[in-house]
Amino acid sequence: MSSEDKSFIYSDHKSILDKIILKKRNEIVKLIDNFFSDKFLYDVLDIGTTEDTNHKSSNFIIKNLNSFKVYKSISNQKIISNFFKEILTKSITEDFSNMELERFKADLVISNATIEHVGNYKNQIKMCKNIINLSKKYFVIITPNRYHPLEFHTKLPFLHWLPRKLHRVILILLGYKVLSKEENLNLLSKNDLIKIMNEINHKNFNFKYLNFLFFRSNLILIGKKN
Repeated sequence: MSSEDKSFIYSDHKSILDKIILKKRNEIVKLIDNFFSDKFLYDVLDIGTTEDTNHKSSNFIIKNLNSFKVYKSISNQKIISNFFKEILTKSITEDFSNMELERFKADLVISNATIEHVGNYKNQIKMCKNIINLSKKYFVIITPNRYHPLEFHTKLPFLHWLPRKLHRVILILLGYKVLSKEENLNLLSKNDLIKIMNEINHKNFNFKYLNFLFFRSNLILIGKKN
């Protein structure tokens, strides 16, 4: 996704829905802090950090975690921030050298709202493999639930439940050309994430959830290194 195509990710949080989304991110921060508070973790690696610094929502989760001493980042965007001790400009779907793996490994690897933006199913598998390889102890993958009634990128209801090809055609007709492309938006369900974990033969994981309007809005996969 080119830099000019990423504007839909950001929000000024003036609408009621935007404020609710920010509140949900606060809930994710509390959930992660509480879950790992007694695990004695030292460093954390953020996957898919955004270069945007103008919006409160940008990199909200990683910058509000309290339990870590060292923060690292891997992103295909150019990140300029003193917050991170180590920064690597690289896509999480690429191959990593042994030197890169050793330098950026962390007790916890976390990715929020990135896996749905890396493209096709093959890329999503590669991303998860890399996350596990970069983890020394734990990893967390957070993504919107495809089967929530509201699609949070377009803020349109139910259309994303249609077959993927039909959904993409309708998005084009409605003016969402960027989001109609698989490389920019490829939503996942819980079963999709389980299938990916089975593909890479990783069994040591479970799920937590956030709810909105009585449905699961966010899937939070918490895994442990084998």
